[in-house]
Amino acid sequence: MPAEETIDWALCPLVEVNPRVLSGAPVLRGTRMPVDAIIDNFDFGVSVAEISEQFEVPEDRIQAILSYAKSHRVAHLA
Repeated sequence: MPAEETIDWALCPLVEVNPRVLSGAPVLRGTRMPVDAIIDNFDFGVSVAEISEQFEVPEDRIQAILSYAKSHRVAHLA
């Protein structure tokens, strides 16, 4: 059975989880931008610059989200 990875966003100051915003999905603080969209686009091969332009989020925030995600992945058995 393969392991499914999730990211623990609890300690990331750039991310908030609010049940009234996108059904509680982790988003960039103060926005409705789901952080999973950033991760998924990057994993699909979209560059940081392209993600920044597409979602109108500064590149340094995109890079910070990607760095945090890389260091806080948690494996769960699926």
